[in-house]
Amino acid sequence: MQIPQSDLLTTNRLGKIFSKTVATYKYFWFLSIMQIHAKSDNLKISVWDVVTRMVANAWYPIHYFRLSFGKSDSLFDIVVELQQITQISIDANIDSIINGIKERSEDKEIKKLLNILTLNVPYRFLRPWIDTSDDKEMVQRSQTLENNCLYSLHKNGNEFYIVLNPKWDQYLHNNYNILVDFAYWNLTQFLQVRNPNVPAITSKLIRPEIRNSLQRQHDYWDMVMKIGGPIHCIYTNKELHLKDYDLDHFIPWSFVSHDLLWNLIPSDGSINSSKSNKLPDLNFYLPKMAEMQYHALQIMINANKDLKVMEDFISLGYTVQELVNMNNVQFLELYKRTFNPISQIALNMGFETWKY
Repeated sequence: MQIPQSDLLTTNRLGKIFSKTVATYKYFWFLSIMQIHAKSDNLKISVWDVVTRMVANAWYPIHYFRLSFGKSDSLFDIVVELQQITQISIDANIDSIINGIKERSEDKEIKKLLNILTLNVPYRFLRPWIDTSDDKEMVQRSQTLENNCLYSLHKNGNEFYIVLNPKWDQYLHNNYNILVDFAYWNLTQFLQVRNPNVPAITSKLIRPEIRNSLQRQHDYWDMVMKIGGPIHCIYTNKELHLKDYDLDHFIPWSFVSHDLLWNLIPSDGSINSSKSNKLPDLNFYLPKMAEMQYHALQIMINANKDLKVMEDFISLGYTVQELVNMNNVQFLELYKRTFNPISQIALNMGFETWKY
């Protein structure tokens, strides 16, 4: 992905900020600077504000989606420790995380953890413009805005801040969306290597403000019940009736990041809170889940119903008609081949197993 070019700025050097990256620090550092700058005309930005926002930006992919950042990445450990200390919710939004950390900014343990993030990345980020590994020299040379570098570094006692190069001010504002996408695109490539079997990395980097509606999936199961009558929850065995049920992501949404019909089943409303983001015991529940899905498809096809949402099943490698033509054993084997590896990868990432 290319960034917008400028004849007046060293955009070729900006385009190299993520080269030779071995950890996530630079991605979250740049994203945090961009976000802070977008909300203010002040070119002076506290390094402590940047690193606090780095933690907030990394919070959701680490805690909610359990992505691996790699063995050499201390940001991962810092975010985990800060959650344990502050007890901020794992799915809190960015502003809540920032405010929660700032409210306890005088906590020695919190300051110690945040300080780790101030030791290297503010200096190393400027290497495309200033070729030195000496931090003191980097500070001095940055203050001359050598090679039109993005910012200068300033340390006065306990105060540590950067000042964005005024020449970059309008460029950063005008190209905010492109530059943020550039950072996330590079971060996605980085994390995909470290999470090779994890689906939909791009959808696991930012906390969604609104989840997709499941109305189409509800309409499908409503029609199944309207035609075929009540069905039983695979977890509680409670009889479920039309419009009186919840939809459960059999494998948690926080892992699969999709609402495809083949992973969604009606369940007793009491289940969602206890099952939450945990994995069902496949040995116990998968046969029941497959049976419910197979039964529903049989009902819909026999009634000549063909809702668009049923196209979701094509991602399993078969048309709906081909699935209906299978017998129970063949359908269950397909579900085992589909769900066993997904569940195992999720277990390897630290997702817990749940059993009612």
